[in-house]
Amino acid sequence: MTAIRKFPATALLALAACLALADAGGAGAPASAPEFRLANRAGGEIALSELRGQVVMINFWASWCGPCRQEFPALDQIYAKYKPMGFTLVGINVESEKADAERFLGQRPVSFPILFDPDNRVSGNYGVRAMPTTVLVDRQGRLRWQHMAYKPGDEAKYIEQIRAALREQP
Repeated sequence: MTAIRKFPATALLALAACLALADAGGAGAPASAPEFRLANRAGGEIALSELRGQVVMINFWASWCGPCRQEFPALDQIYAKYKPMGFTLVGINVESEKADAERFLGQRPVSFPILFDPDNRVSGNYGVRAMPTTVLVDRQGRLRWQHMAYKPGDEAKYIEQIRAALREQP
């Protein structure tokens, strides 16, 4: 099992902003999502800022996470359905060994981009403390919503949040 490192102060601020959004039902001015640039499975890199203008779901996951295994097929269906509407999903693997993630993906292939955060810098900046953790970023790059863990049926919450963000004008 891979341990998530202790969080820097910026991570705690980002987590507090996400939790405040969840508690307030999204009211108030959302905080900016922490920027990142990570290696992707295809051999390149993806930065969050390159996705500006789209609604972005970030899913932090690990190969040892049972709920992640359950969730991946639903995430891939959501990605396929909403991608044409200005939505993207990136899966961020938090393990130090890329080979573990590749084995997982061999068993559960997905069409959305997979990024690697082997030193847990990005997951720390987002205050991730449970697997999986899913974050929604609006078209302006602001944190909109965070959900920790997964149980079947949670995808309805994801879809509700995605649709609401997609309806907003850029």
